[in-house]
Amino acid sequence: MRFEGTENYVATDDLMMAVNAAITLERPLLIKGEPGTGKTMLALEVAKALKRPLYEWHIKSTTKAQHGLYEYDAVSRLRDSQLGDPRVKDISNYIVQGMLWKAFESAEPAVLLIDEVDKADIEFPNDLLREIDRMEFYVYETQQLIKATQRPLVIITSNNEKELPDAFLRRCFFHYIRFPDHETMTEIVKVHFPDLKKNLLSQALNAFFEIRDVPGLKKKPSTSELLDWLKLLVAEDIPAETLHSQDQHKIIPPLHGALLKNEQDVHLFERLVFMTRKK
Repeated sequence: MRFEGTENYVATDDLMMAVNAAITLERPLLIKGEPGTGKTMLALEVAKALKRPLYEWHIKSTTKAQHGLYEYDAVSRLRDSQLGDPRVKDISNYIVQGMLWKAFESAEPAVLLIDEVDKADIEFPNDLLREIDRMEFYVYETQQLIKATQRPLVIITSNNEKELPDAFLRRCFFHYIRFPDHETMTEIVKVHFPDLKKNLLSQALNAFFEIRDVPGLKKKPSTSELLDWLKLLVAEDIPAETLHSQDQHKIIPPLHGALLKNEQDVHLFERLVFMTRKK
């Protein structure tokens, strides 16, 4: 089966091609892009479109590669032995399966999401090289070889906070999700707000891209933040004309807290718009 987007996810031709290339090559798909551009959502929609089970492994700064394979709960075993629990005789009762293990043993081909891989230690990607390459790993406590019965589609996301090792990159098919242009963003918004008035949509997008184009912003608003802002505009019944008011006392759009997340960016935007209108 080929991925061709879904009703809930607007995928560009390049992105659909990247997903299908990873499926054909049987290699992990490494997705990079600004936060809020739909990297995580892609895995959910691919699983839904291909009718595959989804296993999600969300990475934190403390995550180790071993956590994705399995963990041995020695503390529980010690406690149970002190209580005389007969379960302690079988060490497998204290082996907790990780997401890779679950995806490997899935009865049907699965989608495995390794989300925000760059949050972990720099050695994290290298520690997974063999397991992702060979689709197998060894459980030393039970002397089991866990081997994938059906090779999962592995989707790895990164916010580019850290450089990933070359050996890891060599094993992946790479795609960078560019920030949506005005036309693509219009399609995305229509998926989430099909009944949005054209004038409000036009004015909101103009205001949104005007903010994003401000040079020097510490944090540019993302797609998800635009959708939050539109939800608020609809809920508060904000008229379209107030989004681009010429009133000098209303330089900044209403409910801007959904788009601008620190005071420096708010002041920078106000100053730039005031200077522009003064000219």
